[in-house]
Amino acid sequence: RRQVLETSQQLTEIINRRSQADAETPGAGTAEDEEEPASHCLWVDRFAPRRYTELLSDDYTNRCLLKWLKLWDTVVFGKEKPVKKAKASAEAQPPLKQPKEQQNKWKTKVQLTEEILEAELDQHKRPKYKAALLCGPPGLGKTTLAHVIARHAGYNVVEMNASDDRSPDAFKTRIEAATQMKSVLGADEKPNCLIIDEIDGAPAASINVLLNIINRKETEAEGAPGAGRRRRREGGLLLRPIICICNDQ
Repeated sequence: RRQVLETSQQLTEIINRRSQADAETPGAGTAEDEEEPASHCLWVDRFAPRRYTELLSDDYTNRCLLKWLKLWDTVVFGKEKPVKKAKASAEAQPPLKQPKEQQNKWKTKVQLTEEILEAELDQHKRPKYKAALLCGPPGLGKTTLAHVIARHAGYNVVEMNASDDRSPDAFKTRIEAATQMKSVLGADEKPNCLIIDEIDGAPAASINVLLNIINRKETEAEGAPGAGRRRRREGGLLLRPIICICNDQ
């Protein structure tokens, strides 16, 4: 045990010297500012991935989540969805006519996921699926993946824990505040991306609130009396992505 502690102390001193040398480079700040927090920071936080290329999780999962998040660019950032030209050859030679159920029966999970990500946007320029669910055992890197992907796509990350707000009203208020309000921190305002952690610990009433927000549609007629008040009371359409995280699917 003594040898392990001595080795750990030596590694910490080496890392601190490297951080101090990096801090002394121009534009990196003073060494005094970097030395104090670095010595009291956990290694899991200090060496956590900051960029997409630093992620160690499954590459296919990373690409699928990023591709789904980029589908929101049309409604969030006003970017048009790129049109793929490779499908022209496939349309020239249509496949054999088979029942839809039989076609999906022999498709792999990867193929089905790709079809979901290639689905057309709805009338409000939103993806077909409004929320993503990351599930897996603790320590797999789900929260880290969500944060890195959201920042990589140009969003301001807003995280909430579903187990903290047991009241459905408080749960609804926090979701609507995160998805409908803009970030005011800093000069460069970014749209919010809501990350709901421990969604499996939320009560059923809160889950129903989340589903109502995701499936909310503008069904009221504009000329109907009281339609404006009803829309303001129930809230508007969901125009921001939501990423849910759980351990037990």
